[in-house]
Amino acid sequence: MKLIDRSFDKDGSGQVTLLPEDPEDMWHAFNLVAVGDSLRSTTIRKVQNESATGSVSSSKIRTTLTVTIETIDFDTAACVLRVKGRNIQENQYVKMGAYHTLDLELNRKFTLAKECWDAIAIDRIEQACDIEKKADVAALVMQEGLAHLCLLTGSMTVVRAKIETNIPRKRRGSCEQHDKGLGRFYESVMQAILRHVNFEIVKCVLVASPGFVKDQFCEYMFSQAIKTDCKIITENKSKFLLVHSSSGFKHSLKEVLQDPSVTAKLADTKAAGEVKLLEQFYIMLQHEPDRAYYGIKHVESASESEAIETLLISDRLFRAQDVPTRRRYVALVEKVKDLGGDVKIFSSLHVSGEQLDQLTGVAAILRFPIPEIDEEDATDSDED
Repeated sequence: MKLIDRSFDKDGSGQVTLLPEDPEDMWHAFNLVAVGDSLRSTTIRKVQNESATGSVSSSKIRTTLTVTIETIDFDTAACVLRVKGRNIQENQYVKMGAYHTLDLELNRKFTLAKECWDAIAIDRIEQACDIEKKADVAALVMQEGLAHLCLLTGSMTVVRAKIETNIPRKRRGSCEQHDKGLGRFYESVMQAILRHVNFEIVKCVLVASPGFVKDQFCEYMFSQAIKTDCKIITENKSKFLLVHSSSGFKHSLKEVLQDPSVTAKLADTKAAGEVKLLEQFYIMLQHEPDRAYYGIKHVESASESEAIETLLISDRLFRAQDVPTRRRYVALVEKVKDLGGDVKIFSSLHVSGEQLDQLTGVAAILRFPIPEIDEEDATDSDED
């Protein structure tokens, strides 16, 4: 993401002009826009023209519109962001108050204006514009007949390909059909890697499976690469790291990222850091429950006692359409930071973020134990 311009007033209002440069930037944009904001961007509008003879012709015109956002839709697979709202600036093609849907596109700038830019939104802009925080890890989790190829970035885990192949069972005295099915499956997985993994950016490809599936696949892939003179695979052979997983499903990524050999290799990536922190929270919850709390009421009580050492919070909570709810979470984050605590915002598109969402989306590791909160205070009211 490229920051082209920004201007903020003393009352917190203002606008920024951004240029999304890769699909992950759309995820950042999705976390920035909110219902009630105004968005200005170019779009295609169908215009009808009536000639002097009365005949009507229609043409598509590219024009610039400013809308007040009413609905937001984000397609995680295609990384496409659509916002719908009413036009608030007179335009020769679109009347004031008319509805229009804007598609935010790569390499096309947009201007977002808010009545109040809070610390979370400003941090998000800085994070999006940091060139170092880009995708650099690919992960292949597989079992016989099933594979998921994922790309891990600082903010997302995106499934780029799901490969399913029906592999016949081994029969007594004959394994031919089974071996043929396995060969077709391995070939499909190899083609998916060639199609979706950019080895100029990706510094590590994790290959995980139960048993020896990963070893057999890599043996097949490297031998095929030599036979077909596929230099992309042979030149990047050192980037492949084989690890164990319990299955070929996406949720197995969590245990893959916890593997010590993987942690060492990916020490500087945000994804591994989130998994490690969440694991630390679970250990604390098990052995020192008075120093690990989750749920907004619990965590706010710990914050009042100035006890929070590390706050774990999901970015999903900052997308709340209810402004007071969002402000409540923003206030919690700012208070923890002011008291010297560490704040980690988890992406809800990472496996670790999905797990944190199951714990209400907010949790805290404390500096010191605090007494158990009364049952009536401990009952969380779901704010979402």
